Amino acid sequence: MRLKKGLMFSAIALAGALVLSGCTDSGAAPEAAPVEKAPEFAAGTTMADLAAAGTMTIGTKFDQPLFGLRGPGDIPVGFDVEIGKLIAAKLGIAPDKIKWTETVSANREPFIQNGQVDLVVATYTINDTRKQVVSFAGPYYSAGQDLLVLAGNPDSIQGPEDLTDKPVCTVSGSTSEKNIAAYTTNVIATDTYSNCLGPLRSGEVVAVTTDNVILAGIADQNEGEFEVVNNPFTEEPYGIGLALEDTEFRTFINDVLEESYKDGAWVDAWKSTAGKVLDTPEPPAVDRY
Repeated sequence: MRLKKGLMFSAIALAGALVLSGCTDSGAAPEAAPVEKAPEFAAGTTMADLAAAGTMTIGTKFDQPLFGLRGPGDIPVGFDVEIGKLIAAKLGIAPDKIKWTETVSANREPFIQNGQVDLVVATYTINDTRKQVVSFAGPYYSAGQDLLVLAGNPDSIQGPEDLTDKPVCTVSGSTSEKNIAAYTTNVIATDTYSNCLGPLRSGEVVAVTTDNVILAGIADQNEGEFEVVNNPFTEEPYGIGLALEDTEFRTFINDVLEESYKDGAWVDAWKSTAGKVLDTPEPPAVDRY
């Protein structure tokens, strides 16, 4: 199966084309990043606490091919998962010592605020509203919101301007839900994007909307059923969510990200996951706000 090439984004978004090749998830785990041995951190920091515990909890999506998808033994696989492993490794925490917790769009902030997770790496767009209640490291990737339609595009939808009064499905609590409200009030919101596919197949909705890379993964996993309109209309910088005002931890994660850009670990993480479907983009500049 091949999706037509041309998923072109602006400077802070993905630059590349879709090239699909068989099954996205081969089942083989990517090679793990080297785990730091006995790293030292200032007493009282989150890094010191996690390193001493030897374990951490990371929230991610479990239903998004390429970025976070439930794998064998309920261990998620995808680019977000690999980014989480990179951070854990610098804390001296091996992959098998990470507890993965499924997070959906609506519960990411509560999970961080309540201490149910140490981090959230879950196609999590950085925005000013969210920064009032959680902190963000990154961005580590930039995407753009697009539309998924039935193969052949029977409703001839070329962009969000064609959705006036038409039913569209997305996820509750996502930036996609807020963005699409500018084009249609006929929005069906659910908890996961996979729950949008049935309504799209049946004609209950004419499109599913979220970030283009997520939609590309869905199209790849459901060969011949859907296609991406390929007309992104927003920019979505993905960040790593953590507790509000934990400046030391945010700085540490940003350092890890920038190091991974330089030493090739970020590219390796991409190629072993999303890179099976998408060309390798340039990583976005970290925003040290």
